[in-house]
Amino acid sequence: MKDVSKMKASNRQAGKKHGGTAVIFIVLLILGLFMLMPIYLTLVMSVKPVEELFVFPPKFYTLRPTLDNFSDMFRDLNSSRVPFSRYVFNSISVTFTVTVLQCIFASMAAFVLAKCRFPGSKMLNKVIVVALLYQSSVIYIMQYIVMAKLHLIDTPAALILPSIASPMAVFLMRQSISQIPDSMIEAAKVDGAGLFRICWQIVMPNQKPALMTLIIFAFQGAWNIQSGALVFQEQYKTLPTVVSQAAASGMAKAGVAMAAAVFMLLPPVVIFVLAQRQVIETMAYSGIKD
Repeated sequence: MKDVSKMKASNRQAGKKHGGTAVIFIVLLILGLFMLMPIYLTLVMSVKPVEELFVFPPKFYTLRPTLDNFSDMFRDLNSSRVPFSRYVFNSISVTFTVTVLQCIFASMAAFVLAKCRFPGSKMLNKVIVVALLYQSSVIYIMQYIVMAKLHLIDTPAALILPSIASPMAVFLMRQSISQIPDSMIEAAKVDGAGLFRICWQIVMPNQKPALMTLIIFAFQGAWNIQSGALVFQEQYKTLPTVVSQAAASGMAKAGVAMAAAVFMLLPPVVIFVLAQRQVIETMAYSGIKD
């Protein structure tokens, strides 16, 4: 009788476990669909003809899909003094430069803060945590003043230099590098390795998940940089700036704006899909300390 009662109790617990798993799955599925809805609407709006864009109530599908919005986007953006390829080149060059430099400087700063002991290191770590609370829009005025003093207004450097320093990047890398055993660092010092060599030949090869996560965040931030506040010459503007200008042209350009949004969406999505496993692994270990 005792064995039968134990089996019934275990079956009830197993049923509760499976029921809880099913509820969690349903909730996550609903949340996932809710998060995918803006992407789906953007794709649908980009292939809707003009007469369907203003139908009320709006529909979640199109009766006559068309690619005219994309052809109109290339035609309108090429009709300016600067060709569309120039805007794409500006965005790619700024994104690549910011991503590479942000990874390099954030990795070196994080290594020093995580594995080097010096006066004021704890204070610097606290300052970085506090800096995470500030949005970039808060420092726009100070940023413009600094760029003006350095005579960098209307140059690509005005877009690149402010984006290299990222508190989030330093915080993320510091949390990951702190998992490296101190004994490994001490052994390298005994063998005569300097800090620079320890950083790039010992620590960084073990930080692939964190670096891939940082690349995703840096790429997404740099790809969406708008040059309207710091760059006024047309040949230096980035693609997001031109897309926002097209979107502000009126309701008649709504389809063109959606087509441009799809064009802007593709590179970050591709980068994220290629490295999403590394992101999950990094987030699992970013808050763990020895």
